[in-house]
Amino acid sequence: MKYILFFISFLILFQYCSSKRVKPAIDVNLNTQELPSQESWNSVVTFSDSGKTKAVLWAGHLKKFDDKRETFLDQNIKVDFFNDDELKTSTLTSKNGRVDETTNNLFAIDSVVVYSDSVTIRTEEMMWRNKDRKIVSDKFVTVISPQEKIEGYGFESDQNLKNYVIYNITYVTRADTVQ
Repeated sequence: MKYILFFISFLILFQYCSSKRVKPAIDVNLNTQELPSQESWNSVVTFSDSGKTKAVLWAGHLKKFDDKRETFLDQNIKVDFFNDDELKTSTLTSKNGRVDETTNNLFAIDSVVVYSDSVTIRTEEMMWRNKDRKIVSDKFVTVISPQEKIEGYGFESDQNLKNYVIYNITYVTRADTVQ
């Protein structure tokens, strides 16, 4: 009986030690130039100047490309902006975005909403310029405040949403005229 078990064990072991190897398929059409140098999920990126936090970005997924000096963001992004006293002043949300690593400018794309304690801005595309901490867009925007609702094309504001300009206004309504 001992020999039979040994013989069966030997046959089973020998079967799994065959020279037939499984080789993974290699995609020869894959362009390595299009692959990110880094990739991350549920990421947090802090923008600072002289040790003070200016903005904090959250992204569900990011892909960093060193050769292009760009980082692509998707799966919903959120950015909190801070004043010189490091107090949160406004928040930006969008579905996608991109950071230009040469300038540290952030481009928010698709369903962009920026809000502070009293103003909400909606558009499809917006840029946060790092050098002067301005939020700008040349797309259609809707600005809603307690006093008014303004729609138009082209927008510029400080990141606190205190001083904003809409360049080509197409619609205005004031809160005191609405019944």
